[in-house]
Amino acid sequence: MELNQLEYFLTVARLQHVTRAAEALSITQPALSHSIAKLEEELGVQLFERSGRNVQLNRYGELFARRVERVVQEIDKGKQEIEELTNPESGVVSLAFLNVLGTRLIPSLVKEFKRERPNVRFELQQGTGTFIRSQLETGACDLIITSACSGDVSGAWTPFHTYRLDVVVPKGHAWSGRKEVELRELAEEPYIGLKNQCGLKTSIEEMLEKADVAPHALYEAEDLPTVAGFVSAGLGVSLLPRAEGLALEGVCWVPLRDPGNEFEVGIEWKEKRYLSPAAKAFREFVAGRRFASVV
Repeated sequence: MELNQLEYFLTVARLQHVTRAAEALSITQPALSHSIAKLEEELGVQLFERSGRNVQLNRYGELFARRVERVVQEIDKGKQEIEELTNPESGVVSLAFLNVLGTRLIPSLVKEFKRERPNVRFELQQGTGTFIRSQLETGACDLIITSACSGDVSGAWTPFHTYRLDVVVPKGHAWSGRKEVELRELAEEPYIGLKNQCGLKTSIEEMLEKADVAPHALYEAEDLPTVAGFVSAGLGVSLLPRAEGLALEGVCWVPLRDPGNEFEVGIEWKEKRYLSPAAKAFREFVAGRRFASVV
C-alpha cells in the first residue's frame, strides 16, 4: 500500500466520479481505476458502490476513508513540520547549556540571534556538564554550550568566551578587602571543591598542581551555583569563574594573582550528525563572536 494510492482513494471518494478524479489528479482514468482495484484487492473488500463512472463509498469505504484521512493529515503535518525545522529562517535550535550561563550569556546570545532570525524557535535545556553532554550524545539536543577540559569534548568544539577564574570568599572574610590573592594561600582556608562530573574541576586541579597547592576540601558540590551558595553561607572559600550567575549576595570576589586563571566556554556539536539549517546558522553565529572576559 502506497501513499499515492491512499490519496487517489480519497480524491475519488470526495468527487464520487472516476473521470473527474483522474483529471484532478492529472493521471489517466485507467491508471486511477487500476490503483483503486489494487487497493481493494489488498484490503480484500470493495470500497465503492459503482454506477458507471459515478461511485459512492460503501460502509467499508466510509470506515477506511476516516482512517486514511487521519493518516494523510498526519503525513502532511509531518512534511510541514520538517519544512519548518529545515527552514533557516523559521526552524528550531535545540540547545543545552551549563546552569551558570543561564543568567546572562545564553539570553544575550538568543536575543542577538533572534534579531537576525526572529522566527527561529529555541528548545532550551540546562544542567551540569555531565547532563548536557549526555543530551548531546543521545541526540536530545543539537548543540551544547559548555567548557572544554581535558578529555571532556566528544564532538567538535569552538571556544567563543572566556571568564576569569578568581577566588571567591564570604563577605566579611579577611581577604575580602585585598587587591589579590595567591593560590598558595588557599591551603590555609577551608575549601569548597567540585565533584568529578563538573568539567571545571580538571582545570582547577591543573592550576593547583602547578602551584603545588593542595587545599583542604571540606565540601564538594556538583555544580558552580552550589559552590557559590556554600561560600555565601560562610562555609569556606573557592575558585570560580566570574560569571554573573554566581554573583550571589554574601559573596566577594578577590582577583587571583597567579597566571593561567581562565575558564573558556565554547559551542559543541557532533560533526557527523545532521544539523538543521537553523542550528547551523546559530552555531556559526556563536562561533563568530568573542565576548569580552567578565572582570
